[in-house]
Amino acid sequence: MVGSERTFVIGTDARQRILDTAYELFSHRGIRGVGIDEIVERADVAKATLYRHFPSKNDLVLAFLDLREQRWTRDYVEAEAQRRGATPEDRLLAIFDVYDEWFHRDDFEACTFVNVLLEMGPEHPAGGASISHLEQIRELVKRFADEAGLRDTVSFGRSWHILMKGSIIAAAEGDLLAARRSKSMARRLIEEYR
Repeated sequence: MVGSERTFVIGTDARQRILDTAYELFSHRGIRGVGIDEIVERADVAKATLYRHFPSKNDLVLAFLDLREQRWTRDYVEAEAQRRGATPEDRLLAIFDVYDEWFHRDDFEACTFVNVLLEMGPEHPAGGASISHLEQIRELVKRFADEAGLRDTVSFGRSWHILMKGSIIAAAEGDLLAARRSKSMARRLIEEYR
């Protein structure tokens, strides 16, 4: 979101405006850095309306994380890997091409699930939900690895996910070539599990 420009379309329902506003704010500033009053103001709803749809901030955060999985993991990373990769191995490697583009965008904000997990801790409902969402990313990788006929795809998925998360952290540190470096290591990992 740029300045005070609104990301919702006039006439969309209040719940979706609240969720879209929270999505934008939580993605860029974290959970603790965003208050309910700011969400209410930016979504242009009454506080009672927010609490009617989301009884607590935690409920809103959990809905945000679910939306993040849909928009980011499913609609972007998975869809782009499917579109770009002619084979299962190509789809695995395409994840890093998607990441490379993401790392070069002005709105790169690192991994929301890792950010929330570190910010809130694994015992907090949002931290626990983030762990579950990270598991879904590994399941996606495992599925591609199964389709590629790789062995021990659970272990492969964990190793692959380390490359994914490591490249995100490196990019957040300023290494804009992190995805390309990870893709090179990923090729060797595929060979190891072939």
